[in-house]
Amino acid sequence: MSAENLRRRPTNVRANVRAAPGPCAHWDNENADFIREVLDLVGDKWSVLIIGTLADGPFRYSDLGDAIPGISQRMLTLTLKQLRRTGLVSRVSYPEVPPRVEYALTELGTSLLSTVLALAAWSAEHHVQIRRHQTAYDKAAAP
Repeated sequence: MSAENLRRRPTNVRANVRAAPGPCAHWDNENADFIREVLDLVGDKWSVLIIGTLADGPFRYSDLGDAIPGISQRMLTLTLKQLRRTGLVSRVSYPEVPPRVEYALTELGTSLLSTVLALAAWSAEHHVQIRRHQTAYDKAAAP
């Protein structure tokens, strides 16, 4: 077969990925895209911080926002909606004046907690080293 014909042949990327070692090797074609969506959600910085904060128990919306430096109301709202949709966080609304809403980890969310806390701890432990590497890289890449 010529090089031109090889380039035109469609490839089965997922099959090739599964043939290689690594986490993708265990994903079937049917679920691979969905698994990536889940990883995108649970690996998002705001999701990690919200889940980690809820480790201490239920939080009111405003208290949760105050506990996470830098998060906007919009991002807090959007991320909580996604975490609720995925079943990682629950929302309870109490019929009182003024209205009170609390967010808490579900059983599924709690099962993710140790991984999230480990990722946050790793980030805190290595942030100085990572910043040093980024600075060196940026200096080397600058004209």
